[in-house]
Amino acid sequence: MTENVVIRAGRREWAGLAVLILPTLLLSIDVTVLHLAVPMLSADLRPSASQLLWINDVYGFLIAGFLITMGAIGDRIGRKRLLLIGATAFAVASALAAYAPSAGLLIVARGLLGIAGATLMPSTLSLIRTMFRDPAQRTVAISLWMTGFTGGMVIGPLVGGALLESFWWGSVFLLGVPVMAVLLAAGPWLLPEYRDPAPGRLDLVSVALSLAAVISAIYGIKEIAAYGPGAGPAAAVVAGVVLGAVFVRRQRLLADPLLDLKLFAERRFSASLGALMLVILVGPGIMLLTAQYMQLVAGLTPLQAGLWSLPQAASLVLGFTAAPALARRIRPASVMAGGLVVSAAGMGLLAAASGTSGLAFVVTAQVLFFFGAAPLMVLGTDMVVGSAPPEHAGAASALSETVQEFGGALGLAVFGSIAAAVYRARMTVPEGVPAGIGEEARDTLGAAAARLSDPAATALLDSARAAFTGSLQVTAVVGAILVAFTAALTAVVMRPLSATAPSAQQEQKVDQTV
Repeated sequence: MTENVVIRAGRREWAGLAVLILPTLLLSIDVTVLHLAVPMLSADLRPSASQLLWINDVYGFLIAGFLITMGAIGDRIGRKRLLLIGATAFAVASALAAYAPSAGLLIVARGLLGIAGATLMPSTLSLIRTMFRDPAQRTVAISLWMTGFTGGMVIGPLVGGALLESFWWGSVFLLGVPVMAVLLAAGPWLLPEYRDPAPGRLDLVSVALSLAAVISAIYGIKEIAAYGPGAGPAAAVVAGVVLGAVFVRRQRLLADPLLDLKLFAERRFSASLGALMLVILVGPGIMLLTAQYMQLVAGLTPLQAGLWSLPQAASLVLGFTAAPALARRIRPASVMAGGLVVSAAGMGLLAAASGTSGLAFVVTAQVLFFFGAAPLMVLGTDMVVGSAPPEHAGAASALSETVQEFGGALGLAVFGSIAAAVYRARMTVPEGVPAGIGEEARDTLGAAAARLSDPAATALLDSARAAFTGSLQVTAVVGAILVAFTAALTAVVMRPLSATAPSAQQEQKVDQTV
């Protein structure tokens, strides 16, 4: 007779998960430590303004641009093989960045780090899909994987600051070498290999189209977020959209597409991606505005503002770890929708912030927002990866990461534009302030804070702080509406979906003849 047995992960898989968390920890550290190193780096290499911009941005651009390609390559050559190749490249590029003798070579090294980094996230997530076939265990594994990323964001500034106190700016990049050495030593023994048994050939035209489309769109969106609308950034966004449409059309015609669009026919996959995109629109923009509020309105130092950000990181970790346990007892759609209601309440609380007395509102609002969003991030990612066939797990993982990159960039542009428009509309320049300084203060609160030191400065700053607080309140209301809409959409669209995709259920069944 036959019986159905759930294939559960053992000690080897959990030890392998610890290895897979290392790259996520490193990637988040690598994002945060560069900002600390910029002053020393600038004094040593003397980059131009354009070079400094590229030192900061080329890493993220190339990670986003190569995610889809690397996910597809991992499906074809093997996820473990791609992870180990990427880890080696990341370690080498880290050493090149650490000892770069010029700004130009540092830009090249950062670009190589971005390409190598694009191999790590989809490889680790798709390997989790392979190693943890039991849905409950896979959800826990993804929550721990995400916790590693959050942990890197917290410890990055601490470790980076300690290194910069004693060593040169390049020391922060050398963090990648020992981390990747551990991965390269343990990975071959602990991680399984999996590849598509019939992958087909890699379409290089599709690779070029996906790279150009993603980089063009994200570049344009980030430029709009940083400097406002302009012809160049708008053209880049339009070019990205057009190239993306060409890419999609080509995938429909190819026998072996780079990205199988049939994935979107699975409701769990498309609904989860959509919900993740909507919520991630809110997070980065609100984080940017609240960081500015803490320093420019509440008067905190950068260190104090950083310490006040720790509660939101803790709330994320708590939400990540609570999500799997809740999903075992409550329908996942209800867990996600309920969490988003908490997030929307957090945005509503943020809208009540006012002046320096609003710090408690801001911190509490962030805690509620991130705690409530955490279940969607864990369970939604789990649904994206779990609903894809095993042979396409790499592409599905890469698409999840790409959507989140787009969501973050678009959110910064949208919420930054809303905040800037409200700030300019509400900003009034008191009498006695020179016209030039007044116009500069209409653009940013930072400009208002830096130019004057007499009674006129006090009046100008009071007006600017009130205008900025008003812009934060309006963007919080917009964020609350968007998150509440996502909560309703999640409850309605995803409620009929089971906790386990049909393909995953089939994987768990092993025929045993007794």
